[in-house]
Amino acid sequence: MRFSKRSKINSFIVMDVMEQARKEELLGRDIVHMEVGQPGTPAPRNAIKELAKKINSEPLGYTVALGIPELRRKISNLYKDWYGLDINPDRVIVTSGSSGAFILAFTALFDTSDKVGIGAPGYPSYKQILKALDIEPVIIETSLENKFQLSPKSINSHELDGLLVASPANPTGSMLDLNELTELINKCHNNNISFISDEIYHGIEYHKKAVSALEITDDCYVINSFSKYFSMTGWRVGWMVVPENHIRQVERLAQNMFICAPHSSQIAALGALSSGKELRQNLEVYKINRELLIDGLKKAGFDKFAPPDGAFYVYADISQFSSDSFSFCKTMLEKAGVAITPGLDFDSKRGKQTIRFSYARTTDEIKEGIRRIIEYMGNY
Repeated sequence: MRFSKRSKINSFIVMDVMEQARKEELLGRDIVHMEVGQPGTPAPRNAIKELAKKINSEPLGYTVALGIPELRRKISNLYKDWYGLDINPDRVIVTSGSSGAFILAFTALFDTSDKVGIGAPGYPSYKQILKALDIEPVIIETSLENKFQLSPKSINSHELDGLLVASPANPTGSMLDLNELTELINKCHNNNISFISDEIYHGIEYHKKAVSALEITDDCYVINSFSKYFSMTGWRVGWMVVPENHIRQVERLAQNMFICAPHSSQIAALGALSSGKELRQNLEVYKINRELLIDGLKKAGFDKFAPPDGAFYVYADISQFSSDSFSFCKTMLEKAGVAITPGLDFDSKRGKQTIRFSYARTTDEIKEGIRRIIEYMGNY
């Protein structure tokens, strides 16, 4: 049988690196994982406790397609706590991770051959999901001067049907302030461009709170997840907030594409939303790790990177060391036992000279990773 043209997408390189690291571990090697954006902390204790109460007493079958009503109400309350917003819980749609939300959003908003703008460097799966849906990703290069974020000026020369923005961003951790995000949203509204805000790293900020697109407009799609701030990557549960007149359209898609997000994960998510103290403690670990890594990278000779405003990544220029980030990362894994991600995953044109470090693991792991990196670069 033949393959569809839509299926001919690129691999997610960070997952390939993760697999290679696993193979090294099978050979008995001790690998420090700084490649994947996965918290070193487990799901919050309240999440496990909530699921344990239900798992032996309920069948945990299908839920309604939009998610458990109580969970949707609690997510709505989160917007009140974080941003002072009153969000109708009906607008909240529980999804199978943010990945499920992107599929629903792209399918609800765009037709075949529509053009959606995304910044480079940026999360690689945006482009691949769009391509698999026969929607055209329009890659817009960003610059360090603009914190690797899109601006109204940067999209002027592109005919777009949609724009996707992440703040804090992956891989850079940079954020848009209220004025910058407002200008982008107004630019989109004035040109009939659908606006999607990826807010998966909200809650992981270091100096000021990230701005939600919902503070500016209700005429947008906002996507978030329990993966990052809530330390629940493998549970595959996320959500999105849509305009009220889009609820039924997205519900029909969710019914047919996913039926529902995993029931057990939704129960755990209920508990996670009542875990504020534990989650704030996790954030303190990221703050410590951030400072350690920034200092350690400088000692190792990496001097071209911007300290992240949020998320848990440092995106560094390695042009003084190599013009082949894939080989650079491969050699560091083999020689130093540290797994990092080549920039090619995030920017196909300029990514040969950049790499991403994740500091989402425990502080002890990050300290060991830094020690190995400094030692390795000293002999480079």
